[in-house]
Amino acid sequence: MTGKEKRIRCRTLFFTFLKIGAFTFGGGYAMIPLIQKETVESHGWITDEDILDIIAVAEATPGPIAINTATFVGYKTAGFWGSFFATLGVVLPSFLIISILAFFLEPFKRLKMVSYAFVGIRTGVLVLIVQAVLKMYKACEQNWINYLILLVAFVSVAFWDLPVIPILLISAACGILYQTFRAKARKEETR
Repeated sequence: MTGKEKRIRCRTLFFTFLKIGAFTFGGGYAMIPLIQKETVESHGWITDEDILDIIAVAEATPGPIAINTATFVGYKTAGFWGSFFATLGVVLPSFLIISILAFFLEPFKRLKMVSYAFVGIRTGVLVLIVQAVLKMYKACEQNWINYLILLVAFVSVAFWDLPVIPILLISAACGILYQTFRAKARKEETR
């Protein structure tokens, strides 16, 4: 990639993630469908499989999922400066909105229309999260071990209130073990 192409790519990354940050309410999970649409379908920078990997890594690393995802996509498509501009783009809208709202927070919170609007926004965010879950589910390999990991992880977090990070690490270890044994079995079958 030439210097000019890299500058154009960085500018495109910035404006793409600026749009994602400005028009997606509800946090990182609600951003996943828009991130997928922009980075996979519109620009072709990454694949659907990459999205799953990015989300897994972004969830397992410190920081908000949207920032981690922007950083990863930016780096993968245009190196350090790509990650810088993608991250700046996704953070800038929230930073500006929060800075402005800080001056008007108390009177703003008391407006009935604002509280009513947030009821609708929460419902819309729930739909976006469900859509992201369904897309990720369809992209995952469907086998008994994945269903077992899903069930145990869900029950552990939702019903037993166990911490998420150890559950993610145990799930990753199970995936590594299963895929390792599966690769060995395939290797022996080909002999």
